[in-house]
Amino acid sequence: MIASTRLSVLDRSRTREGHDGPRALRDTVDLAREAEALGFHRFWVSEHHGVPGVAGSAPTVLAAAVAAATSTIRVGTGGVMLPNHRPLVVAEQFGVLASLFPGRIDMGLGRSVGFTDGVRRALGHGKEDAEDFPGRLAELLGWIDGTQQAHPGVHAHPAEGLRIPAYVLAIGEGASVAAAAGLPLVIGDLRGRDKVLRAIEVYRRDFRPSARAERPEVIVAGTVAVAGTEEAARRLLVPEAWAMAYSRTHGDFPPLAPAGRVEALTMTAKERPLYEQGLDGHIHGTEDQVTAQLERAIGETGADEVLVTTSTYDREGLVDSLRRLARIARPPGPVPGRLAARSRAAATGPDA
Repeated sequence: MIASTRLSVLDRSRTREGHDGPRALRDTVDLAREAEALGFHRFWVSEHHGVPGVAGSAPTVLAAAVAAATSTIRVGTGGVMLPNHRPLVVAEQFGVLASLFPGRIDMGLGRSVGFTDGVRRALGHGKEDAEDFPGRLAELLGWIDGTQQAHPGVHAHPAEGLRIPAYVLAIGEGASVAAAAGLPLVIGDLRGRDKVLRAIEVYRRDFRPSARAERPEVIVAGTVAVAGTEEAARRLLVPEAWAMAYSRTHGDFPPLAPAGRVEALTMTAKERPLYEQGLDGHIHGTEDQVTAQLERAIGETGADEVLVTTSTYDREGLVDSLRRLARIARPPGPVPGRLAARSRAAATGPDA
């Protein structure tokens, strides 16, 4: 099943101790080049505002940098948080991207609002704005399709009339929005399997074919770490597990710390269980172990694609993990280098 399932990458532009935000953004662009060379299907970036440990606050701008630095891989957002923006502006931004990089741009859309009350106030939006996500989504698609009626005589240039694939990001309830809109669903994470399976069932049951998608399409997102040993793969998970535990006990999301420093920490009674919880349930291990875990996840979810969202301090370890994952997807031969990957993509086209 892995060989017939698309594999893609999302990078959150996480900052690391000793490496600032600008470095994190450059790391994201570098990782996109590697993902393209390894034959991954798409590379997405995320949106976070006012989060100290995340540099990716302007996903369409970052997507433009990624697309300019690559030549064949699909590029998009995972996602633009629609409650934070006017649909017209989002349509215009993706229209520019799709015009500059035709056939390569994906429009991933989410319903989350700001991380804290202060960030939401600064953005000029509240939690209630997320409740109108279906309406904002419909308006956005109308700007691109040329069917919106709320603002007669106004057009989204250069987006109107372009074919820009749209995807709905969901944890649970967003699955119904994707089904009603007839759009592909991006859902995570792979740890909460029962919750994910219920949402996918609802999505497939209620899906309404549309001009954008004739059948349900499911992309499951989650952490996947592959290394030479199970312990080495587990250590790739340590920095993010600690950052999540720290944020839930201190209210501040920190830069990623090296695994060795985290393992040497004396954690509080509140921090320790949250940290251990953050390590549990992710797909990780050797290539054989990850193959078995991925086969199970794909079999249970019926996923058309797996979106790998791994964050870690060790960027070399992350690239090695992606290389090993690419080998899993194409076991008969060696992982292609950049020239081989680009030659293959040139022969098949950007949408292959």
